[in-house]
Amino acid sequence: MLVKTKSCAVIGLISQLVEVEVDLGFGWTGFDIIGLPDKAVEEAKERIKSALANSGLGFLDRKRLIINLAPADIKKIGPSYDLPMAAGILAATEQIPSKLPQEALFVGELSLNGDVRYTRGILPIAMFAKERGLTKIFLPSVNLKEAELIEGLELYPLNNLRELVNHFCGREIIKPYQSKGIELEENIDFEIDMGYIKGQEQAKRTLEIAAAGGHNVLMIGPPGTGKTLLARAMPSILPQMNKEEILEVTKIYSVAGGLSQDKPLVFQRPFRAPHHTSSGIALVGGGQFPKPGEISLAHRGILFLDEFSEFPSSALENLRQPLEDGIIVVSRAQASVVFPARFTLIAAQNPCPCGFYGDSELKCICSLGQINKYRKKISGPLLDRIDLYIEVPRVKTEKLTEEQVAEFSVKIRERVQRARDVQTKRYKGLEIFNNSELTPRLIKKFISLDEAGLTLLRQAIDQFRLSARSYYRVLKVSRTIADLAGSLEIRTNHLAEALQYRVKND
Repeated sequence: MLVKTKSCAVIGLISQLVEVEVDLGFGWTGFDIIGLPDKAVEEAKERIKSALANSGLGFLDRKRLIINLAPADIKKIGPSYDLPMAAGILAATEQIPSKLPQEALFVGELSLNGDVRYTRGILPIAMFAKERGLTKIFLPSVNLKEAELIEGLELYPLNNLRELVNHFCGREIIKPYQSKGIELEENIDFEIDMGYIKGQEQAKRTLEIAAAGGHNVLMIGPPGTGKTLLARAMPSILPQMNKEEILEVTKIYSVAGGLSQDKPLVFQRPFRAPHHTSSGIALVGGGQFPKPGEISLAHRGILFLDEFSEFPSSALENLRQPLEDGIIVVSRAQASVVFPARFTLIAAQNPCPCGFYGDSELKCICSLGQINKYRKKISGPLLDRIDLYIEVPRVKTEKLTEEQVAEFSVKIRERVQRARDVQTKRYKGLEIFNNSELTPRLIKKFISLDEAGLTLLRQAIDQFRLSARSYYRVLKVSRTIADLAGSLEIRTNHLAEALQYRVKND
């Protein structure tokens, strides 16, 4: 008897329908799985046998059983095919009706006692099901909250195989859950607030601009001046993610296995801070079957690289393409996948190996050669992709010990949110969310300067030898500064402020 069920393969973030064909016949005895299965899929034979036996269900060892996962030219990875294969075997052995619903997907890993376990990638599978008109999903009950994020689906949560059998035999019907979509959380607690960081008003202003427009920042200063603290306070002033951004980020974490079963939705913008010993693969993603790296896990949020100059040069150079394009293409022999990587880079480093070059109180002990070698660790093309440069000097004792609290993050975030709302309205219908994502064509459409602004910009280009990329980045930063000021036009003072961040450390 031949029985067919449907499942789904997730390759990178792309989903594809997989038809599970179960053929039970006579001839030689055996149990084979074909269709490019990986080791985890091949091991499903033993999991399914034990799960059926320990659930009091039959398995015919004396017949030929072959399962084909089609299409056969796509590598099948992971244990999520356990449930559809088991359902097909139950139908083929007539323990449940042989005609399974063709508008349903089956996804889930089985334990040896027949329980249905948590499975990665449920969110992209649910999104795929809705796109393809597959209205029903049989899935692990622990993944229910994740699948509920996509509206218009009937979800059948399973705790074990027995529940699946009872449902199809009509003994105990599973009442389907109707997915509700996303309900936004209004209150998010942040560990660090800008209000408790003493001094560094200029650095805070720079981070406010970065948050409002999604611009990259490099902070340079002696040890202990607050660079790391400022970066870690950055999430507290970022604007709230909209529903589309929430789904984008949650989809990545679903595939990476980074979701909590209690809270399967990422409301807060990601903040990733990999150690400076991280490899290039850790940053951009990869592996035999590519998985998201730190830059994709930071999508729509912050990638903080502390001790920027200490990262391997080869690893940092991998950031050049995603900083420009907002995606990373990971190619391996087994597959080539595209991961989103639209993050805001916040980098921090010392001015020299000892850390005190230019410090007002402590003397630098580095030679000129050591300083030059240290600074050359970051290549010119990579520095050219950073929008905002800021020096973070030592905080004066009087400022450090004063009782007065600085402006709290909630006030800064209100200004940032207003600026982002303006950008959302301006770019409605386009596939961009903020000023940093503007292309040269869109810059020409949305950004214009008066004659005084053009004159200032021409002088800056000639005097500071700005590249074409720097020219466009100055325009985007000046547009963000104007948005923060509530100005429809980019004025000379907005452009002048953008230029001072661009050229200060060049």
